Amino acid sequence: MAWTRKQKRLGIIAGLGVILALAAGLILTALRDQIVFFYSPTEIAEAALTPGTPIRLGGLVLEDSWHQEGENNTFIVHDGAGQMTAHYTGILPDLFREGQGVVAEGSLQADGSFLATSVLAKHDETYMPREVADSLREQGVWQGDGG
Repeated sequence: MAWTRKQKRLGIIAGLGVILALAAGLILTALRDQIVFFYSPTEIAEAALTPGTPIRLGGLVLEDSWHQEGENNTFIVHDGAGQMTAHYTGILPDLFREGQGVVAEGSLQADGSFLATSVLAKHDETYMPREVADSLREQGVWQGDGG
């Protein structure tokens, strides 16, 4: 049986669609753990991540935990149930404050602390990233309006 031009075209389009769907599925499977916007300190403890794995740590900066010596900063990020010490070398954003929401990009260290390569702070008094607010609300730490 000979295929018409229309049937050949539909067959090629269907084949390309299947290949595209398989490629998208493989990419999403490979990036499954990296798609998460951030991990809370409790989630990091539960996930048993290996030191050196690049992740994002999110939560609130614990009151009276920020210590600064020149450009070396140490602070504790907490989510109500757990906390993690974070180290950052550099100038923190102007809006970085204790008791405020923060997301830090970096990696877990062998001693259980977090070495941040960049720190993101919320941009005003009423805004908190939805993921941070939802995580803190689930822990019962924050009762704000979420945005």
